[in-house]
Amino acid sequence: MPCDQFRDSLDARLDGELTPDEARDVDQHLATCPTCAADYARLSATHQLLSENLMRYRAPDVLKARIRGALVDTGDAGALRVMPQRRSTWWRSLAAGIVIAGASSALTVAAMRGRPDAAPDELLSSHLRSLQPGHLTDVVSTNQHNVKPWFNGRVDVSPAVPNIDSLGFPLVGGRTDYVRGRAVPVIVYARRQHLINVYVWPTSDDTPSAPHPSSRNGYHFVTWRAAGLEYHAVSDLNAAELDTFAESFARAR
Repeated sequence: MPCDQFRDSLDARLDGELTPDEARDVDQHLATCPTCAADYARLSATHQLLSENLMRYRAPDVLKARIRGALVDTGDAGALRVMPQRRSTWWRSLAAGIVIAGASSALTVAAMRGRPDAAPDELLSSHLRSLQPGHLTDVVSTNQHNVKPWFNGRVDVSPAVPNIDSLGFPLVGGRTDYVRGRAVPVIVYARRQHLINVYVWPTSDDTPSAPHPSSRNGYHFVTWRAAGLEYHAVSDLNAAELDTFAESFARAR
């Protein structure tokens, strides 16, 4: 089997998706080809790292229901019954992307373990995911009167969506995300080339609080409370400007 064709089977061999005859051919090739054997060893190490360290979350029932409903609405309900197909290049790309993202952001799993409050780590992970193409917004609009009503029926809170474009923080849009096992609204603003995600959820403490800044792994956070809601702004924007954003947001609401 030529090496270029063989490399397309490495992922499938690692995941146990080959027939016995195909697996035997792959193993024989690995035994005689140092280059492919090295590639397989790297894939195996990456697979083990991901399997041992990645945090896994059970999809909430509401998310499952929405996915099924969307597929039914588009006539693709049969897609729910499609069996997984052999994956090769996409698995390799996914693994490489996760490793690169983890290294570039310095957000290691070891740092995530043992914390009594996982919300900052979840927020940072969500923020990083949102920077990938197609993940930033579910509704794109610079008009607060388009973004705020969009959350109705999708989440159980009505967040403030102030217009602070005149202060240099234009509204980009919004989306829903999952933090602490629940769907939460996320409002997205911009500052030059930087993006700011504002996460919102209910709080039992009705006492308003001034914005409180913090940092982690080179990213900056600002948290404040208002009207029974807790707001968390996350960005790679410098701390001073993110503080200004949070103060402007809190005053404008």
